[in-house]
Amino acid sequence: MTESFAHSTLSPALSQAAHDVDVPEDPWPGFARRERRHRRTRLIRTAVAAAVMAALVGVQTNVVPLPGWAPGIAVAAAPTALLDAPPRGALAGDQAWLDTLRARISTDPSMSTDTSWGGSNPVGFWKVGDRDRIRVLYGSDQPGHRVALVAVPLRFGLLTKEALVWYVGPAGASAQQMRYAGHSEGVDDPVMTLMQAGPDRGGFAVVVGPAESTVMISGDPRYTPRGTLEYQDLARADGSGVGFAVLPPAPLQHEPVVRVSRGDQVLYQGGLGGGPYAGIDPTGPEMDVLLTAARRGARGTPLDDAALRNFVESALLDSRLPAAGTTVRVPWSGSQHGQSAALLTVQPAGGGVIAYAMHGDNRSGWWTDLRLLLPAEGADQRPIGWRIRADNSTRTPTDQVRVIAPPDAARVTVTVGGAPPATVTLDASNAGTTRIPPDQPATLTAYSTDGSILGTTPVPPVEATMSGLPGDSPATRVTP
Repeated sequence: MTESFAHSTLSPALSQAAHDVDVPEDPWPGFARRERRHRRTRLIRTAVAAAVMAALVGVQTNVVPLPGWAPGIAVAAAPTALLDAPPRGALAGDQAWLDTLRARISTDPSMSTDTSWGGSNPVGFWKVGDRDRIRVLYGSDQPGHRVALVAVPLRFGLLTKEALVWYVGPAGASAQQMRYAGHSEGVDDPVMTLMQAGPDRGGFAVVVGPAESTVMISGDPRYTPRGTLEYQDLARADGSGVGFAVLPPAPLQHEPVVRVSRGDQVLYQGGLGGGPYAGIDPTGPEMDVLLTAARRGARGTPLDDAALRNFVESALLDSRLPAAGTTVRVPWSGSQHGQSAALLTVQPAGGGVIAYAMHGDNRSGWWTDLRLLLPAEGADQRPIGWRIRADNSTRTPTDQVRVIAPPDAARVTVTVGGAPPATVTLDASNAGTTRIPPDQPATLTAYSTDGSILGTTPVPPVEATMSGLPGDSPATRVTP
């Protein structure tokens, strides 16, 4: 009854509704039109995206020019301590000179003679950005030279950075006479250094550090007779943050050292670079004479020629001393870890004595176990001791200490902390070993046959890095 009623009631209504729907006989033409519209839209979007990408690539590769004033993504390239410092030097206020320099930096290839700068474009693919932002951080006349440190904005597409660039010319040079002399490579060191020197003419070295810092440029070291280390002061500037040194025509013996500090804080310490330096000639006649003299009075197992030469060359290089005028002695030689070992001393004419303990061979390498600057007076009467390391790979110190007594010593004692002195057993070469905890200070004392004291020497701690020169730290000298 219900089913028949629903059928008789709904069937006519549904049929009428279906009849009222307007359905085209062929729906394909409408579908095709809509698909053509969608495809056209997709092609337009793809073309726009490709054009934008091509433009971005063109801008980034500097093919498509971008105004220097346009904003970009800044990347670090120069020490911010210098970029933020006020301009220094007489040239910093010469606006006409700076305006001429700005134009030349952007257009004149002679301003960037270094090939890594890509002609007139500094630092490879980077191009000079907004010329109005080029500024002098330091510029002045020094004897025979005009030197300027300039901040140059650079752009590589959307990336921007500031580079610090050196320009050099003769004293009083116009901007037209200035030439490119170097540029910054990174942001780690808060200083810029420049050195120009040659064997036939004098040169100069200049250091620009943060404002209100003290700059020192030091030449060859001097080991004083009282057992201290001093440096030849080539230049010193207190408070200005700028140091300038005039260099002699003759080549320096070694690379000058720069130290920039503010109060007790060392901001930077390192070599100046450049050159040339006389250095050490291991094949020269001075070295042969020095090696022959070094063997006189040696005790223990004799060293072969190769080991002796290697030890002496290493000591001279480490102490920055020339072979000529330096005296070398080998108080003892033997073995350590199955390799050649020796205690040797080097002494410049009229200076202090530096004791070196070394061991090694050509197969495993060469190692320095001790560097200790001693006063010249009584140096040959002092007992010397150094801590033996566990092996050459870890360099971990053990509690074993090798002791070398002076030639005239009848006995040697070791005093550890507040403990009573203990006698060190010596062999026929006047060498022995004793035990001292690595974290405990100790003192060695040598006595003559009549019981009088010949000399005393502390046992120094193990150097972790062996940076700097012997005598540059309390651990590498006897004199306070």
